[in-house]
Amino acid sequence: MRRLCWLICLGLIAVSGPVQAQDRLNVVASFSILGDFVRNVGGDRVNVTTLVGPNSDAHVYVPTPADAKRVADAKLVFVNGLGFEGWMQRLVQSSGSKATVVVASTNITPLKLGSSTDPHAWQTVTNAKTYVYNIRNALSAAAPADAALFEANAEAYRVKLEALEGEISPWVGSIPPEHRKVISTHTAFGYFAKAYGIEFIAPRGVSTESEPSARDIAGIITQIKTRKIPAVFLENISDPRLIERISAETGARVGGTLYSDSLTDEKGDAPTYIDMVRHNIRTLRNGIGYGPGPIR
Repeated sequence: MRRLCWLICLGLIAVSGPVQAQDRLNVVASFSILGDFVRNVGGDRVNVTTLVGPNSDAHVYVPTPADAKRVADAKLVFVNGLGFEGWMQRLVQSSGSKATVVVASTNITPLKLGSSTDPHAWQTVTNAKTYVYNIRNALSAAAPADAALFEANAEAYRVKLEALEGEISPWVGSIPPEHRKVISTHTAFGYFAKAYGIEFIAPRGVSTESEPSARDIAGIITQIKTRKIPAVFLENISDPRLIERISAETGARVGGTLYSDSLTDEKGDAPTYIDMVRHNIRTLRNGIGYGPGPIR
């Protein structure tokens, strides 16, 4: 009898495994940073598909038919919002998806980027926590039976984010105010700049969608010399040749590569959001000339 009961238990385990896998919530995240947030909250109860993958630029992304199928099969579609994914509404409509579209930046006060809204709200850890809470709420509404798990995962991740945030302010405070300015090729760090006191100066005439003219480059060089900017930084979604040329003509050091709109793959410097923030802090500190220090 004991043997029979044991075999029955084994059979139930074997049967329940695939059923549980099928019961996982299928969700789509628009880009890699958002996908990382969703995975941290959803854990093993959620299957996450990221449309714009590592080291890719969501600004110029063109959806594929395979993306339409992924969206059609999803229960939830997580987007950043704030105008970041201009292609997403058309993709959802063309896919015929019945998925709920969740704007992960809800309740974040947006900054202006010229005449537009700055969509890069994840660049402060405080805002990242808001993303996490919005994701938790959406997952819990879609899968109420797993709400307690999503709550526990979100809380555990919040603790990690608060520890990360505690590493930033002491470093920034150690840099003289006149040295807290750098130049990068993409206007992605406005929220970071406001929160942490580093001035990011985007070169005039530069975006990830167009090539700067000779006149633009001359203006950038003048800009750097006039403002005595000590370092220029590459970004992982931008062409490095511009920054390298600017550095050669101004004497400003190339401080390294910053990650703005995308994570790296597992072998890179920033496979997760927390890794990305730590890498950026370390790179900025060393590039400006005030490292190394305690940040891991």
